[in-house]
Amino acid sequence: MKEIKSSDDIREIANAFRESRILLSAIELNIFSVIDKHLIPAEEISNKINTDIRATDRLLNALCAMGLLKKVKGKFYNSDLASKYLVKDKPDFMGNLFHTNHLWNSWSNLTESVKTGVSLKREQTTEEKHNWTESFIEAMHYRGVNQGKIMAMMIDLSNIKTMLDVGGGSAAFSIEIVKKNPSIKATVLDLPQVIPITKKYVAAEGLINNFSFVEGSYFSIDFKSKYDLILLSAIIHINSYEQNKMLISKCADMLNNNGVLVINDFIMSEDRTKPYHGTLFALNMLVGTANGDTYTEKEIREWFESAGLSKIERKNTSFTSDLLMGFK
Repeated sequence: MKEIKSSDDIREIANAFRESRILLSAIELNIFSVIDKHLIPAEEISNKINTDIRATDRLLNALCAMGLLKKVKGKFYNSDLASKYLVKDKPDFMGNLFHTNHLWNSWSNLTESVKTGVSLKREQTTEEKHNWTESFIEAMHYRGVNQGKIMAMMIDLSNIKTMLDVGGGSAAFSIEIVKKNPSIKATVLDLPQVIPITKKYVAAEGLINNFSFVEGSYFSIDFKSKYDLILLSAIIHINSYEQNKMLISKCADMLNNNGVLVINDFIMSEDRTKPYHGTLFALNMLVGTANGDTYTEKEIREWFESAGLSKIERKNTSFTSDLLMGFK
């Protein structure tokens, strides 16, 4: 929880959007990639990205003031951190910022969403949906790789032969689990527009023979198989309480005896004021989804117990979400 000590702290919070918008616009305009390994003036950058020269110069100056660019004799170049993290096609490129840029519009509707209790997201065009899906999966993968490595060490995989990754996206988590125990056969379930992207990430890791893929909605699809491990990572916050209760029951039915259901998500304190990022994410779900929210440990345990799962165990992680596991 943040500690606010003065009016200056309040003012800093109120004005924080300015630096955010500057960075996101620079990402959207591909500025760091255009500049990479060059020392070039604003006019040349403007010509490359097709923008107004004067306005571009002012944006570049602000990026210098923020420490993301450097300026020498009227010419600009990337800072070391910008060169490492903000240039496309580099190994550490923060591609998740494209998704952050998409969130800008939905968060702009927060006041009206609080008034009405619903998301005001407009219907996207086909191209917008495709771009959003690509950037969302990339953002989740960027976050999920390191988290998946930690998760794979926190779960006993010794007796796991089959697993289901529900709404697996890029399969970042199940990829790391399979790497930890290569004898595991993993199935990824996600929507038809996502699975082709999933396959690219799995193939890039050379693990395509360890995976199978199912296209569809986790609410409507009828599973025949049974699994030793079912993973719901970053899923429950998309749904309502009742939807999650139904989903957990469905997953429990698909578990083999002694199988485990693992939830990886924000687990809120009972008064819902902690963790800090969980409180913000509840609002992200308000402005961006029809029914999403963040949930307390008590609520998640209620779903597990209702589905007949026992030996419920919580494991806190070093990242913002935590694990809650229940066994059949």
